[in-house]
Amino acid sequence: MFYKDERLALFIDGSNLYAAAKALGFDIDYKLLRQEFERRGKLLRAFYYTALLENEEYSPIRPLVDWLNYNGYAMVTKPAKEYTDSLGRRKVKGNMDIELAVDAMELAPRLDHAVLFSGDGDFRPLVESLQRQGVRVSVVSTIRSQPPMIADELRRQADNFIELDALRDVIGRPPREPRSDRDEDLPPEA
Repeated sequence: MFYKDERLALFIDGSNLYAAAKALGFDIDYKLLRQEFERRGKLLRAFYYTALLENEEYSPIRPLVDWLNYNGYAMVTKPAKEYTDSLGRRKVKGNMDIELAVDAMELAPRLDHAVLFSGDGDFRPLVESLQRQGVRVSVVSTIRSQPPMIADELRRQADNFIELDALRDVIGRPPREPRSDRDEDLPPEA
């Protein structure tokens, strides 16, 4: 599926990849992910797309964003928008599809292979356009979760489908336990 001399770029839909890995029960080790694709070809860029809540004092994704920024990833972020739906529930909206598509189209003339980490069917026209420009496209997501995290039309359009669960041993690590405020109340272990 990959050739050592081909120029490739990674386009990571952060929230989509996070949700797929979580559904499979593991976390992504982004250092290992980058190393794996550097091994597979000439990695030109590794883009990571995510929306951030600007007004929160602490965002759980901020340490990841900072780490990726210092470790070879091109970070593409924008402020997420908060709103209240008709039922009074707080919702967060932060779609990065346009930013990802624009970057992929701009880089296409210098690429042999694009690797899209998303299962979002909205990317099918992007994949088709990249293919018309001579770029091979692999899509990384999962069909092993319930429900599957990849749209069927995206999977059919891609040149290659890479099952995220098959990469678990290469780029995964066990999920971290969520930190609890109650941990402070527990005595230190003897």
